[in-house]
Amino acid sequence: MKEIKFKFEDLKVYQKSLDFINLTYKTSEKFPQLETYRLTSQFIRAATSIALNIAEGSGDTSPQFNRFLQIAIGSVRECVVCTSIAKNQEYITTIEEKTLRENLEELSKMITGLQKYLKNTNV
Repeated sequence: MKEIKFKFEDLKVYQKSLDFINLTYKTSEKFPQLETYRLTSQFIRAATSIALNIAEGSGDTSPQFNRFLQIAIGSVRECVVCTSIAKNQEYITTIEEKTLRENLEELSKMITGLQKYLKNTNV
């Protein structure tokens, strides 16, 4: 049977965002139970929002896609704050914080690069 694939699934930034969601789930498993409906939930929703906005905007016009990418950048920033809170509360180690931040920095650069590409090509 032929695999059904959508165009946005080929975007490296989308694939990277899925990897980050997995990392977020794995990391937040260690958070205390009392954070389930607080930090854990917010962190996972923000991470998921990155991929969702890339996917949702990808089939649209360049200006619309750019708008969704800007929302994805906002979600990256939310994840940075969640990472800082987790570190400050000692839910994650310095190494885990560094890994999360490196992934977020890469996602941010990839999204910004895609935005520049869209502006230059007017697709």
